Amino acid sequence: MSHLMSNYLPLDVTFTSGKGCWLTDNKDQQYLDCLSGVGVVNLGHCHPTITKAIAEQASTLLHTSNWYHIENQEILAERLCSAANMDKVFFGNSGAEANEAAIKIARLHGKSKGIENPIILTAKQSFHGRTMATLSATGNSKVQAGFAPLVSEFIHVDFNDIDAIKAFDENNNVAAVMLEPIQGESGVIIPADDYLNVVQSICNNNDWLLILDEVQTGIGRTGKLFAHQYNNITPDVMTLAKGLGNGVPIGACLTKGVASELLVPGTHGSTFGGNPLVTKVALCILDVFDNDNILENVNSQSTYIHSQLSVALKDHSAVKEIRIKGLMIAIELNVDCSTLLQKALDDQILINIIGNTIRMLPPLIINKEEVDIMLEKIIKLINNAST
Repeated sequence: MSHLMSNYLPLDVTFTSGKGCWLTDNKDQQYLDCLSGVGVVNLGHCHPTITKAIAEQASTLLHTSNWYHIENQEILAERLCSAANMDKVFFGNSGAEANEAAIKIARLHGKSKGIENPIILTAKQSFHGRTMATLSATGNSKVQAGFAPLVSEFIHVDFNDIDAIKAFDENNNVAAVMLEPIQGESGVIIPADDYLNVVQSICNNNDWLLILDEVQTGIGRTGKLFAHQYNNITPDVMTLAKGLGNGVPIGACLTKGVASELLVPGTHGSTFGGNPLVTKVALCILDVFDNDNILENVNSQSTYIHSQLSVALKDHSAVKEIRIKGLMIAIELNVDCSTLLQKALDDQILINIIGNTIRMLPPLIINKEEVDIMLEKIIKLINNAST
């Protein structure tokens, strides 16, 4: 009997080691990891530079407290702000914590304007976390089931629908709009090219904060360091996690302008957030991006994957749509997908199934040979699913 709580349903495999894009189980079988721990291990498993940084920092200093200055934290904040054109950073331990900070900032912004109960607009089918506030912000009733009463003053609108946001132009209680640039947990839902630009314009006209949840899209996943850079915009608030730590727990809430002045001493905090170890790792990750042409590889492999899938699955009876941005990959099918996760595992490839959609988030270091293995296995999986 396991003493773990039963909130997970793990597949029948135990991994004991990993290197690059590959995991090895306790039976010495190798698996191609095309999920990266759900978009976390972007630079692959046991990256030598990161492993060295962890060992060096662990032998020097792991933790003090945010009651004292932490040099790595200060340096990381400067580098992230410089890369994102932001002003300030709060460090937590996860994407949910980063989003909690963003929600607090939005409420403080509303209060500063005299709004008694500030409203935050979020999108249907969004995912922002599983804490009480972030699951309330999440636009998915399955995530919220059983946890009522939810945190109030979140209104969920259709994603990629400008009119749904414009409908609140005359609502004086709205303080912010909170969106994912691409909805990852709903199956890589990519909005119109100008969607975020128009949303930002609406926010500016109404003095609302634009909060972008880049927990999954950030740190190179889409082919730019941050997905909103495709739109040449700067949000008021941006959240990061996942790829920022490559497996160590870190989250970040970045702010610009007025949003940077709202959290003051006593309003928010984190015991472990931004500790010397995780911030050292994040700095190392940014160095690897700078030195190893990671974004160039993402874009090159993305173009190749898209072209290969478009040819191999053209007019395929089982395929409804292919959606790709960088190395966020989704193949929506019109056949039952309930058995595909196990079949993929049996074929020693790790993927994710969301409804009728195959989702893949391979490490950003994946090479062409590994991509070809991935494509061969996925195309075989789809062909077998349609028979």
